[in-house]
Amino acid sequence: MTQIEVLITADSDLMPTMGNPGDAGYDLRSSGDFEIEPGMRKLVPTGVRVAIPAGFVGLVHPRSGLAINSGVTVLNTPGTIDSGYRGEIMVPLINHSDQLFSISRGDRIAQIVFQRYESVRFIPVAELPGSQRGSQGFGSTGVK
Repeated sequence: MTQIEVLITADSDLMPTMGNPGDAGYDLRSSGDFEIEPGMRKLVPTGVRVAIPAGFVGLVHPRSGLAINSGVTVLNTPGTIDSGYRGEIMVPLINHSDQLFSISRGDRIAQIVFQRYESVRFIPVAELPGSQRGSQGFGSTGVK
C-alpha cells in the first residue's frame, strides 16, 4: 500500500475517508458552509493538503449521489492533483439544477482517487503506424 502524507489545515474530522473497504475513492469534505445558486459555480475548500508521491496523481471525481440527487457535480472532472502540488485541495462544483444548493461544513462533496501513471517521451515521426480504427472518431463504432 502506498502511503500519502496529508496535512489537514482545518479540523481533523476532514481527513479523506473511504466509504467502504475496497472503494477506489476517498471522500473529500467541505471545510465551510456555502451556497451555490442554480447554474452557478463555486470553488469549495476541503481543508486538505497532500504530498502525492512521484509517479502518482490524485484525480478528483464527482460523487454520483450528489450528481443524481442534486444536480451538483465537479466542473472539471476529473480534476488533476499533481505530485508536486502542496496547496489545499479545492473542488470546483457546479449546480446544474434549478434549486439553490447548500453545503454544510463536513458534507462530502467529491472523491479523490490515486492512480499510478507513466511518463512518456514524444518521438516525432513522419507518419503513424496503421490501426484497425484509423482516424475515425466520435460515433465511429455505431449507435448500438
